[in-house]
Amino acid sequence: MKEESTDLPKLTHLDARGRASMVDITHKKPSERCALAMASITMSEATVRALVDESVPKGDVFATARIAGIQAAKKTSEIIPLCHQICLTHCEIDFELDTENQRGFIQSQCKVGAGTGVEMEALTAVTVAALTIYDMCKAIDPAMVIQQAKLISKTGGKSDFLNGEV
Repeated sequence: MKEESTDLPKLTHLDARGRASMVDITHKKPSERCALAMASITMSEATVRALVDESVPKGDVFATARIAGIQAAKKTSEIIPLCHQICLTHCEIDFELDTENQRGFIQSQCKVGAGTGVEMEALTAVTVAALTIYDMCKAIDPAMVIQQAKLISKTGGKSDFLNGEV
């Protein structure tokens, strides 16, 4: 029988007794850090048409979703229990419609000069932006599906991450 590897990384959000704990970043030097995240939302042809024609009854969907995503990124530490409160220096959210496949893509880039990363803020931004699109279009299409919220890349700090490779 093959023995299991014990080379797993130490979980930094647990203390010596296994209890949830906020990581102490006091000793870390601030550095420029950037994270890019994306999510997608599938929708009906009628929803795509309404977005293209800018005829969604609730108003400008992408402008509202952009603001919601930026607000969410700034408040990430209030909703993710062990996430550090950081002062974002940049948050950009972009949208792309794939009309042929009836999908929308949301991408967020967040930056900070801090002792901790900004991945959670980028992920929160795309997720809340997708939820906002859903909220504004649900009268047209309650069967929309939000999916693939994922980190695309991160730079700065101890290690970089790009497309699943450390």
